[in-house]
Amino acid sequence: MNHQQFSRRAFLRGLGVTVALPWLESLPVWGDVPAAAKPASEAPVRLAVLFSGNGFHSKEWWAKGEGKSMELGKVLAPLADFRERMLFIQGLYNAEAQKGNIHSSQTGNLLSGAPLASGGEIRSGTSIDQVLAQRYGHLTKVPSLVLGCEKANPSVHKNYSMLYSSHISWSSPTTPTPLEIYPALAFDRLFKDEVARGDKSVLDAVLADADDFRRHISASDQRKLDEYLDSVREVEQRIEQAGKKGELQGWRPALSEPNIARPAEGVPQDIAEHMRLMCDILVLGFQTDTTRICTLKLNNDHSSLRFPNLGVDYMIHHLLSHSDTADWLKVNQFFLEQVAYIARKLDAIREGDRTLLDNTMLLYCSSMLTGNHDATQLPVVLVGGAGGRIRGGRVLDYREKPDRQMCRLYLSLMDKVEHRPGKFGDAAAPLEEV
Repeated sequence: MNHQQFSRRAFLRGLGVTVALPWLESLPVWGDVPAAAKPASEAPVRLAVLFSGNGFHSKEWWAKGEGKSMELGKVLAPLADFRERMLFIQGLYNAEAQKGNIHSSQTGNLLSGAPLASGGEIRSGTSIDQVLAQRYGHLTKVPSLVLGCEKANPSVHKNYSMLYSSHISWSSPTTPTPLEIYPALAFDRLFKDEVARGDKSVLDAVLADADDFRRHISASDQRKLDEYLDSVREVEQRIEQAGKKGELQGWRPALSEPNIARPAEGVPQDIAEHMRLMCDILVLGFQTDTTRICTLKLNNDHSSLRFPNLGVDYMIHHLLSHSDTADWLKVNQFFLEQVAYIARKLDAIREGDRTLLDNTMLLYCSSMLTGNHDATQLPVVLVGGAGGRIRGGRVLDYREKPDRQMCRLYLSLMDKVEHRPGKFGDAAAPLEEV
């Protein structure tokens, strides 16, 4: 590796495998932005959008107060440690989502605010994540990472395609972005030049390059590099173990006839481990600067997931959402625990004077407030500092205000990464308070 390679992006390479490096003080690695435009030591702002379908417990999705004294409803309890880094936003909505008043018509335009075609036709709008991927994706190996924990549903329900319920990321008005639900393949997308199963370990392939690279960085960066490589190895091993148990790639027969009873109906995997692996892959993608944009769909709207890990295995997610039971609250909190898990991992990663959470916009939302299809206001939580551009610890209430389009929030988020299209969806101005 020569000085010119160090002064641009830094990678570890070997045997057809490429691994992007994390933020290191010894060298600038944040893409090809001219020095005059951005200091080499300044970390980029990332965007992660997490989604769970079917809304939340109608009496326990709330927040009031500010800062350390902010009070949270029981659904949001897992985020208590991040109250000072969080915006709780209420009252925003998508006008176009009101027209069908069913799950698919309320989800397909969640990140675009676009009109949806009915009659089984597919037409929505390009989502905010893909707008930014098209603008900035050339700066990273993976322009955007689109993850999910439940397979897409191609059927039609009440005159709307269920693909709307299955996708929040849209590369164009007629193209939902392909959703990766297999952790191993998502991992490969980040770290391998060609996606292929059965290859040798990512770390084994680049170790020689890593040993050479260590000689050119400071002692503190050497420790950070070792910690990072350990975290990559840990995720590799967890994916390998989960695959051996048959949890992540579905049922694959290894005998001429089965030697166990037929598995029960439902998703053939440990959903808790599945979600945690996807959360870890999101963090790794950001930590390595392999991608700066990620959507993670924890489940579909109109979801059929069950939650035996919570002792809630008697009813699918969609049906459970139609009543405010203790079990429904349990499921809600389980989803918020994934958000808190990501936030905690991001906050443990230093990037100069800030943490990776400080440099991230972690948006969590659903396409309805409650399971009874109430989309007159959308549930929205934003965690992270966007590189010091967002002040947390606040509740923003737009319920009684005009111009409360959800797309105004998206204009605000785009502004934090210096992309200002002027108009997006049905909005022409950002939210000044964000």
